[in-house]
Amino acid sequence: MRILSALILIVANSLMACTHVNTSTTQTPFAAALEKAEASKHLNAFISFNRVDPSATAPKGRLSGMIIALKDNIHYAELPNTNGTPALENFVPAADAPLVTRLKIEGALILGKTNMHENALGITTYNPHFGIARNPYDLSQMTGGSSGGSAAAVAARIVTAAIGGDTAGSIRIPASLNGIIGFRPSLGRYPGEGIAPLSNTRDVPGPMALTMDHITLLDSVMAARPEVTHTANLKTLRLGVARNPFYADLDPEVAAAMEAALNALRANGVTVIEADMPELAGLTKQSSTPIVAYEAVADLSAYLAKYQTGITFFDLASKVSSPELKPLYAAMAMDANKDGKPDGIVPRQVYDDAISIHRPALIAMYKSYFATHSIDAIIFPTTILPAAPLEGSVETVLHNGRRVPTTDTYIRNTDPGSVAGLPGISLPMGLTKSGLPMGLELDGLPGEDELLLSIAWAVAPLLKSVPAPASIGGGK
Repeated sequence: MRILSALILIVANSLMACTHVNTSTTQTPFAAALEKAEASKHLNAFISFNRVDPSATAPKGRLSGMIIALKDNIHYAELPNTNGTPALENFVPAADAPLVTRLKIEGALILGKTNMHENALGITTYNPHFGIARNPYDLSQMTGGSSGGSAAAVAARIVTAAIGGDTAGSIRIPASLNGIIGFRPSLGRYPGEGIAPLSNTRDVPGPMALTMDHITLLDSVMAARPEVTHTANLKTLRLGVARNPFYADLDPEVAAAMEAALNALRANGVTVIEADMPELAGLTKQSSTPIVAYEAVADLSAYLAKYQTGITFFDLASKVSSPELKPLYAAMAMDANKDGKPDGIVPRQVYDDAISIHRPALIAMYKSYFATHSIDAIIFPTTILPAAPLEGSVETVLHNGRRVPTTDTYIRNTDPGSVAGLPGISLPMGLTKSGLPMGLELDGLPGEDELLLSIAWAVAPLLKSVPAPASIGGGK
């Protein structure tokens, strides 16, 4: 009898073991990603989740099985499109953005919508309504923005890739601060419909991922063009280094990392051309803010009406939750002449000069620089300092011993190329002594996206790698 009982116990344990194995192995990668996202809620990387697993019904294509997150200003018909602001938290678009359609046709699985700086107008993703996005490498530090949630979701290995949006650096800045790759394409390379706007002259969506092969694959799908699979020849590559203005006043660790990267490139045959761009800062200042501040009012007003959101610009402005943005939106929403349209804060003549005079001059300056020095791309630190503490850094940040404006400081190197419509890509270039990522940027001329991606393919392996955050086994 004891033998029979023992046999029954052995069989029962075997069946239980088999049941356990079957349960664990049948969980789809999408379900596992959702589970990890739920477990990582402390990052505030997501605003909403897709809780219906699309794995079984998704088309088979080049992105089959790739789990992607979308910045919460990109339309996905299954979820609200909040644009990071309370006024839009109940707006569910009727259709996917064309960009999302392209991804889904190739089999991409959309996990959810990611946190962002309110109305995409900031670089901290310190969002008081939906939660403050936190850097996976140090929860006390900012993610950057405005695509901060997208960067955090990729850096934490919750998703394979994310789609962000970039107006002045909103893909490249959080990519740099979170140790991932972020690509800003030339204006118009990807379809821009179905995305809450900030500036039609400057807004672009773009991919954020851990590897160049994922960046180029996503670029191919989103651009509906052949994938860039070749690498540039390092022996013939010529990169421009404009120390004025891109290398001025750098954080010491960023400066050291950048010099190490340049030395590695030189050692591998790259020709580095030292040539300054002293007029860059002035041309950027004359065109940057006037374009965004003017177009934000007109473009967002048109968007709210076109997609039947049920609110006006006045409604949106009245519900802005970020303390640093409230005065700005209140000023933009003034209607002094009582014509039912927001007045904005930039006179039409100032905007016209920025669009028709200063921006063309900036583009011409870039083209002249490239031609004069026969360079393929320019190279510089993406941000002049690593991620700053969330506490006390919403409006000013401590940099090299003094308090400086947060946004102006972080966008200093990314803003010029954004105004000129250049493609730019941020690559990880190592960690600081305290374990915070740093990024290196390459910019090309407008329309030369494939060349820039081929250069990034060649440069990336020469840079110091950035391990996964310590919380998921990467260490510091």
